[in-house]
Amino acid sequence: MRQHDTLYIGGEWVAPAGTGTIDVISPHTEQVVGRVPDGTNADMDRAVAAAREAFDHGPWPRMTFAERAEVIGRLAEIYAARQAEMAALITEEMGSPITFSQLAQAPQPLGMLQYYAELGRTFQQEEQRPGLFGPTTVRREPVGVVAAIVPWNVPQFVAMTKIAPALLAGCAIVLKPAPETPLDAYLLAEMAQEAGLPAGVLNIVPAGREAGEHLVSHPGVDKVAFTGSTAAGRRIASICGEQLKRVSLELGGKSAAIVLDDADLASSMGMLAIASLMNNGQACVAQTRILASRNRYDEVVEAVAGMVTSQPVGDPADPATGIGPLVAERQRERVEGYIRIGMEEGAKVVVGGLDRPYERGWYVAPTVFAGVGNDMRIAREEIFGPVLVVIPYEDEADAVRIANDSDYGLAGTVWTADADHGMDVARQVRTGTYGINCFMLESNAPFGGYKASGIGRELGPEGLNGYLEYKTIARLG
Repeated sequence: MRQHDTLYIGGEWVAPAGTGTIDVISPHTEQVVGRVPDGTNADMDRAVAAAREAFDHGPWPRMTFAERAEVIGRLAEIYAARQAEMAALITEEMGSPITFSQLAQAPQPLGMLQYYAELGRTFQQEEQRPGLFGPTTVRREPVGVVAAIVPWNVPQFVAMTKIAPALLAGCAIVLKPAPETPLDAYLLAEMAQEAGLPAGVLNIVPAGREAGEHLVSHPGVDKVAFTGSTAAGRRIASICGEQLKRVSLELGGKSAAIVLDDADLASSMGMLAIASLMNNGQACVAQTRILASRNRYDEVVEAVAGMVTSQPVGDPADPATGIGPLVAERQRERVEGYIRIGMEEGAKVVVGGLDRPYERGWYVAPTVFAGVGNDMRIAREEIFGPVLVVIPYEDEADAVRIANDSDYGLAGTVWTADADHGMDVARQVRTGTYGINCFMLESNAPFGGYKASGIGRELGPEGLNGYLEYKTIARLG
């Protein structure tokens, strides 16, 4: 068992203020695999004070972008050497299939570090513009102390969407990992210490909701960067609004995959399996609404059902596994609750249902519903598990209408033999990220959502802008 009895604050491993602990439970074995301190309000106060000291008086914000980029580059090198360890650790603590952890959970955070290190080597802090009476300087300065609050599903990916650009900007950070997945954050702290980040620039305090809200409302925090549920995002936004505090929110999704009539189903299903079932369906960008025309509806349902049943369900540490367990017992209960709701709403279970694959572990049967209307709860609410619904449409315009008929707007895809035409469809769907015959996120391009899917963008230069304040200095003479 991995046991940690300290917190990472001010560049040191320090004893927590309280005596509470958080048990990390394997979703596969239901056994405790780790234990960390349960951070308190006092711990958050100490972490914010350390970050405040690092920002107000330390060297980090006063270094050039290129100098900070060199440190981030060292962190990337250390991360690269330990990414296999990171992938295995995330699989152990939250049940992500090891193949997905090796494909995304560890490599994508590394890619973000590498991208921002490269961006910082040429990024200019000041820009000269001509003015009416003389030159004007536009200066970019760090926003200050950042509270980064991240969920359990892709813990390093989400943490790095905040940490990497915030570091390059010159901010100091307090990271609150989710109680379900704090172990990977400790490994990150070890790397940061080895890379030579100045004391207080990155502080890590695992904790629950109460201490998290204390961090959000702390007067020493200049910006909150949050990823999680839309309900929690609304609460955080209200606190930040009252304090006129900067905030970025990456929230839920209910993404639609539009299957056009010219799509080659046989070749599409392999990529659609990744897009819709990644991380056991526990992904805000998962393509869980499959839109099929009435002309090919039965054929698409059959293809989706075959795709789902072809994914082996089992031990997430086994490379042969396609779908592992859900993160917690409460998550299994939530997903099974939605399967019951779908049945009650009159949708047809094509594969899966309520029979659990294993007696031990928080597994659910991957499920496909047919005969689904877009007004059903299983088509409108984020389930966050391996549950797909196939919705019929009349024509392409109807497909776009259904895709847009959602409270969310985070992601989407279109599947077609004509990629150029797919671009026409992509331009009509109101989502922040879109894929044609695939779904992927790029470190150099913005990620975020429309509507209830959030506020702001992460990744790319747009992600860096979220951690900068812009200052205009005009001169006469």
